[in-house]
Amino acid sequence: MYGWRAYAIPILLVVTTLVVIDAVRTGDPGTASVASTSSSGAEPGFGELSPGTTDSTGVIGVPPTADGNFAESIPSGELPDGGSFTVQGAGTWHVVPGVSDQVGQGTERVFTYTVEVEDGVDTAGFGGEESFGRLVDQTLSNPKSWTNDPRFAFRRIDQGEPDFAVSLTSQMSIRQACGYDIQLEVSCYNPGIGRVVLNEPRWVRGAVAFQGDIGSYRQYQINHEVGHAIGYQQHQPCETDGGLAPVMMQQTFGTANDDIARLDPEGVVPMDGKTCRFNPWPHPRA
Repeated sequence: MYGWRAYAIPILLVVTTLVVIDAVRTGDPGTASVASTSSSGAEPGFGELSPGTTDSTGVIGVPPTADGNFAESIPSGELPDGGSFTVQGAGTWHVVPGVSDQVGQGTERVFTYTVEVEDGVDTAGFGGEESFGRLVDQTLSNPKSWTNDPRFAFRRIDQGEPDFAVSLTSQMSIRQACGYDIQLEVSCYNPGIGRVVLNEPRWVRGAVAFQGDIGSYRQYQINHEVGHAIGYQQHQPCETDGGLAPVMMQQTFGTANDDIARLDPEGVVPMDGKTCRFNPWPHPRA
């Protein structure tokens, strides 16, 4: 009934099997390319915890002053158009009321934090202070955040001295707290004042380079700067072309290594052409 087809199909199956086996044994370039592409689904890694970070007094999270070769601005780091923000606050902060139970195991460290807003910053445009505090809590308690690592736990307080304050801060006060050696809007961790300082213009408008929605960018802001506060002092490059960016990559300025390398030519990010996809989480595959 089927004529020659009845013999051709089994023969083709055998030939296909032999070709696949030979490709695996000889390291066929096409096979290597497939393996590289599939690795983009892996969870991004981390650098080493920096001992004594929480006891430091230097600003953490912005490029250091170097030899003057920083790009004055890069398109991917510019502040997008968008809603209004506070240019100059009072330079003082107030605690947003609210506490939480411990989230995470905390086998090595349980960090306490407060949520604070700079006096003079108008939060009505993004839901008010309670909404800001709720997003901080929800981000840090998410299984994709830092508590996926059993070493870390968090507990929000509104009385007493926290390990750090998560502080929403105006444009000009940010420049006092984080420095302004590069002409870009930044956030940072400043252990000298015990603050994870979140840039309100970025909170309102996000970042060109990030390419995600504003909610995801705000989660990135929190996770990245809290990452500095718990000891991940060093920034990271894009590891796998087309993969998810490590949360400790400076995604506000770029998700392409070349953009970051132009900003900080003496830094840890190589100019190697790799470009990652935006990612707000330390453990995105959790």
